[in-house]
Amino acid sequence: MSLDDLHLNLRNLAPDDYPQLKTLMDAVYDDIGGAWPKHTIDKLIGEFPDGQILIEDDGRIVGVALTALVDYDEFSNPHKYDDLIGHREVILNDPNGDALYGLDVLIDPAYRGHRLGRRLYEARKELCRSINLRSILAGGRIPNYHQYAAEMSPTEYLEKVARKEIHDPILSFQLANDFQVKRLLRKYLPEDEKSQGYATLLEWNNILFEPAERVLETRKTQVRVGAVQWQMREFASVESVLQQVEYFVDAVADYQSDFAVLPELFNTPLMGLTDQSNQIEAIRFLAGFTERFKSEISRMAVSFNINIIAGSMVEIGDDGKLYNVSYLCHRDGEIDRQAKLHITPQERRDWVVEGGDELRVFDTDAGRVGILICYDVEFPELPRLLADQDMDILFVPFWTDTKNSYLRVRHCSQARAIENECYVVLCGSVGNVPSIENLDIQYAQSSVFSPSDFAFPHDAVLSETTPNTEMVMFSDLDLTRLKVVRSEGSVTNLKDRRQDLYDLRLRDWSWKSGGRQSGGRDADGRLDESS
Repeated sequence: MSLDDLHLNLRNLAPDDYPQLKTLMDAVYDDIGGAWPKHTIDKLIGEFPDGQILIEDDGRIVGVALTALVDYDEFSNPHKYDDLIGHREVILNDPNGDALYGLDVLIDPAYRGHRLGRRLYEARKELCRSINLRSILAGGRIPNYHQYAAEMSPTEYLEKVARKEIHDPILSFQLANDFQVKRLLRKYLPEDEKSQGYATLLEWNNILFEPAERVLETRKTQVRVGAVQWQMREFASVESVLQQVEYFVDAVADYQSDFAVLPELFNTPLMGLTDQSNQIEAIRFLAGFTERFKSEISRMAVSFNINIIAGSMVEIGDDGKLYNVSYLCHRDGEIDRQAKLHITPQERRDWVVEGGDELRVFDTDAGRVGILICYDVEFPELPRLLADQDMDILFVPFWTDTKNSYLRVRHCSQARAIENECYVVLCGSVGNVPSIENLDIQYAQSSVFSPSDFAFPHDAVLSETTPNTEMVMFSDLDLTRLKVVRSEGSVTNLKDRRQDLYDLRLRDWSWKSGGRQSGGRDADGRLDESS
């Protein structure tokens, strides 16, 4: 059959198609009884018309997929083909089913080699997604098994087909279409002599499935982020800084953003209100304002109905030590905390700042998010630990003085987006404040990075600002695309990790700090990267 002669059309099966369907089924299923009776097909079309799909060539039916609705819990467990069939060969379609069951896929022998089966499988997958079903199940024959039954068990046969040492016309095709073998079914179709009565229970998982919930309980999948590329400037009072923060939060909220993001140490110019001859005393003076900033920014989050990544601020811990801390102020009034874990030589030398000891992913009404402050993103272990806790968005408030410093943060952040299949939002500060120690120069180009695959921009950059200019950057993040790329991307970095060779675990530091436990910590309390 020449490709030039094909005029293919995909549509749903109709009752008057039965004569052609019977001819095709009799030819393909001559070894297991041929076609279904007409009343069986008519009832299936009447109960579930969308599930019966055909391909025709100039009016000739050349491929068909028959499908029923079933209860997942029942048919994801061992069953027989007869469990789908009622009295008088009626297919037991469950109108309240939460999964598709693939009954038959058959292709006219004269049209094989044109990937028509793949078209029918893709149409089934799209149907499963469009009506929000949990998965596609199928009992798959293994018609070549009779050739090997004397020398290997059915389980051994399945393993060899999976390793492509043996070709099975049905199982090999299903594996190539992203179906996974859940279990071996015994006496599934006893009259199937070629399969020796065995079959595979196969499943294609709909990663976009959302269980039925009330609308108010459903988490958003389209998320808008507004990042403030903040200009460092001299301020006369705490009130003037908070006024500037509120101005930007108000502006970002006006565009229905879910998150407003501020940069690292954005309120540091307040050090100019005290004597800077002793930097340790000056930074502790600055830390004295942190509780007020935290309280006021939390008020803004509630008032403007927006989650705020409050950059970072210097905090005096219960132990009297200084920490560089970012606060996540939720719009419901809750406040979460993430300390910077890796302290730069300058922070350690000039301010005696300590590294924190907790790493968490935070649940929000707009996805699961992590926060890594500037230097932390240059340590790939941290984002990977967050990715293991199903992080969707990584926020990186930063403060860099020179372009090469900025590029370290940028390039590492883009790598983290690719290797962890998540969004990464960078937000930095700009401007020159020569009168304040350590604030004399700033360099920033705030950006939003994505995974690198077809669903995202070709350069994996969703948004970026003009360098060294105070401005607000907006970006819309589609969390559904993350689900798809993690499961069905051109490459699947998270799934393909060789965890049989290496793993990564976060130590439990509570013995040291007396701090609360954080989610995702390994039970043995060690940070290992072993191979």
